[in-house]
Amino acid sequence: MAWTREDMARRAAQELKDGFYVNLGIGIPTLVANYIPEGVEVTLQSENGMLGMGPFPYEEEVDPDLINAGKQTITELPSTSYFSSADSFAMIRGGHINLSILGAMQVSEKGDLANWMIPGKMVKGMGGAMDLVAGVKKVVIIMDHNARDGSPKLLHECNLPLTGVGVVDMVITDVGVFTIDETGITLTELAPDVTIEEARERTEANFKVSEAVS
Repeated sequence: MAWTREDMARRAAQELKDGFYVNLGIGIPTLVANYIPEGVEVTLQSENGMLGMGPFPYEEEVDPDLINAGKQTITELPSTSYFSSADSFAMIRGGHINLSILGAMQVSEKGDLANWMIPGKMVKGMGGAMDLVAGVKKVVIIMDHNARDGSPKLLHECNLPLTGVGVVDMVITDVGVFTIDETGITLTELAPDVTIEEARERTEANFKVSEAVS
């Protein structure tokens, strides 16, 4: 069966390494914080000026002044620090964030990313995504493999406005895990009971299959 959103978040958490500074995008990526591997210490950064985010609060702990970039209420830690948005983006643009895990609407087989607008339907503003994909050392995307109408989201070419060109290193979907480098896309893991044939049927982009899968 295909992976659930929790399964995808759990798999993405395996990309976290001890000592990493990590930025988690809005949506499914926020779930990754629930699955940080035991013994791995990471520091979560938010574009709105917070380093060292704590877990989501219980109802009695909610502080409306403590929010992440997605406007969700969060908690602070003893090690938490606060700073201006300018300093936050200096961290990002300066290459000081090890990993960013983001959502997406489309990814191309060259690693192009579209995740900030659908013309005429969703225009919320670009936020920090363009800076994140340009300045962060590794970009992992978590997304449903297909859109609600069944159309593929891993494409030859994105047809939505791009967030970044050639910026995606890994895509985790309900179908499995795909890595992207200069040679193209490689399927490296499959969700339980999902076949290679099903993955190809649901994908427009060309991809190779690693020996570990085949």
